[in-house]
Amino acid sequence: ASEFVFEDLEHLKDKRIMFIAGGVGTAPVYPQVKWLSQRGIKADVIIGCKSKDYLILEEEMKEVAGNLYVATDDGSYGYKGLVTNLLKELVEKEGNHYDVVIAIGPMIMMKFVSMLTKELGIHTIVSLNPIMVDGTGMCGACRVTVGDETKFACVDGPEFDGHLVNFDEAMRRQTMYKTEEAKEEYRKKEQAEGGCRCGGGM
Repeated sequence: ASEFVFEDLEHLKDKRIMFIAGGVGTAPVYPQVKWLSQRGIKADVIIGCKSKDYLILEEEMKEVAGNLYVATDDGSYGYKGLVTNLLKELVEKEGNHYDVVIAIGPMIMMKFVSMLTKELGIHTIVSLNPIMVDGTGMCGACRVTVGDETKFACVDGPEFDGHLVNFDEAMRRQTMYKTEEAKEEYRKKEQAEGGCRCGGGM
């Protein structure tokens, strides 16, 4: 659950909250929105996905959210375009005010949401679950720079101030580890098939 669990509920009731869920990020967003709803706090939600076929938990989310907005890349359902463009329209054209935005989804989405909310002056929390590997802080895969400090998403987070996260560094590390994992998988496969043919075998 989010850091809201620890906040004073009365204080929260005065805040306008927007959750932005990208793709599979919809799954972890739902219980948080439901938890708030059960306590009389209706948060708004934007779900972003490639197309209507990828949309999950729409009906469930409708029941617990204040307003639910759906953005699809191909325009097959809801708003056609990126979640950032939709948020910008809601704030600048519709005149919606938000005190806090919580973004959970692909790193690139959280990066651009954070860039926009910084411009709009909205406090933003991002969840860096996507870069976690072992959850102990030992492997270093989820090391991230937040402000000028080195943090580990699994032990210090996974929630951080989106305006302080160095997303480019985090995404580079994510790619690097994916490459290492791919190499390791390849090596295991080669060994299983009767020895390594990559030139590095003993």
